[in-house]
Amino acid sequence: MTIEVNNESGAEVDEKTLSDLARFVLDHQRIHPLAELAVLLVDTDTMEQLHVQWMDEPGPTDVLSFPMDELRPTPDDAEPEPGLLGDVVLCPDVAATQAKAAGHSTADELELLTAHGILHLLGYDHAEPEEEKEMFALQKQLLIDWRTARGGGR
Repeated sequence: MTIEVNNESGAEVDEKTLSDLARFVLDHQRIHPLAELAVLLVDTDTMEQLHVQWMDEPGPTDVLSFPMDELRPTPDDAEPEPGLLGDVVLCPDVAATQAKAAGHSTADELELLTAHGILHLLGYDHAEPEEEKEMFALQKQLLIDWRTARGGGR
């Protein structure tokens, strides 16, 4: 699995941890080992430009996902297909603000946003209450499992 993390934000971020988390989520969702994912960390101005351009909404946001080949989680009885998963764009500055409000670290927020963005690439959404319940429950469980696998929670 190719996971590329590029930090163009100017913020200090543990890119390896985000890459390891991405691999964990993709493995859990049974995505083909030859799939490709890019994670880009950007500054507030860049995120605001992307948010306006692609979502037609003002101001910066925390995470944007840009799917490519529309890969989906692979059922246990099927073989995964290779392809380009897409791009997840994160804004550490927005994540830091949200982390403070939520009472946890910026690193925890960036992990949450990474998992969230990848789930969007895999077709999950939260526009409807049932979709939101499913996506957020999976996101929460993935993060619990990830932190347990790393030897404890935060």
